[in-house]
Amino acid sequence: QVQLVEAGGGSGQSGGSLTLSCASSGDTRNTSCMGWFREAPGKELEGIASIGSNRRTTYADSVQGRFTVNQDVATNTPTLQMNTLKPEDTAVYYCAAIRGFCEGGDYYLNADAYLYWGQGTQVTVSS
Repeated sequence: QVQLVEAGGGSGQSGGSLTLSCASSGDTRNTSCMGWFREAPGKELEGIASIGSNRRTTYADSVQGRFTVNQDVATNTPTLQMNTLKPEDTAVYYCAAIRGFCEGGDYYLNADAYLYWGQGTQVTVSS
């Protein structure tokens, strides 16, 4: 199986930035399809970003232009760069992955597209 661990959560200020990472372990072969999700208090799980095997990225409207999926060069670890933070970004953030090829796109903002999940990391944005 694949284990995913999110890191980098914590407190940020409105207008500031945070970077989350998604470290993987176990049998990570052919797990190039990944997604980022968040669950705000009292709200449903929301898919906010995905990246396909071909590096195609997709973003939800709520984070478009502010959040960016990247790869840490030094560690080859997927990251979510969050800029221009807003209080409504406060949520538990999750990364997710599947094996096999995927093209990316809007479908991969759906939670049911993924098999492997991290436990989440809390992001709190203050005003």
